[in-house]
Amino acid sequence: MLQLVGVTSYYSKTAIIRDVTLQVSQGSCLCVLGRNGVGKTTLLQTIMGLTTKMTGDLVVDHQNVSKHPTNARALAGLGYVPQGRRIFGKFSVRENIQLGMFARTDGKKEIPELCLELFPYLADNLDKRAGLLSGGQQQQLAIARALATNPKILLLDEPTEGIQPNVVDDIRTSLIRLNKEFGITIVLTEQSIKIARSMSDQFAIMDAGK
Repeated sequence: MLQLVGVTSYYSKTAIIRDVTLQVSQGSCLCVLGRNGVGKTTLLQTIMGLTTKMTGDLVVDHQNVSKHPTNARALAGLGYVPQGRRIFGKFSVRENIQLGMFARTDGKKEIPELCLELFPYLADNLDKRAGLLSGGQQQQLAIARALATNPKILLLDEPTEGIQPNVVDDIRTSLIRLNKEFGITIVLTEQSIKIARSMSDQFAIMDAGK
């Protein structure tokens, strides 16, 4: 479902990750582990086309997207939940989720039922301003927004960072359902070995960009 072959990625002229080769099977969950600053976030940003330049090959569902811009990669089936959530605080919950729907290829305009089923609080507060949500609720919103793109592959950058333990459990349970029940391939970065082991089928350890 996702394959990187000899991928090197740059910010400006500096290579941050070097010669990375990974393969993620359809319906599996890969967790990328490592300390801060080793290149985990850059790896996900590279897959989404958010770095200055990359070399090597990136294949999504048998389609080489190495030269594709970010929007084309989203249309190819990549959904992305960035570190720090990056929701739009002045927009409503509904509007934040609807932003993800611009990347759908089926033309649907209604918020997917799955987004509302997984996160009942969001379903009950669609007209609430997103900036008023707690950190954990904003993370749920960021995941719902990515799901609204109808992704084949969901990329999550430290989805449990800085979130209260009870919400961490809810998010972990939701991600396991997305992966095991709905068959969405997941790649996530994580620092908690406990969470990584409870979710993942495959692991990759990063150090110094490799």
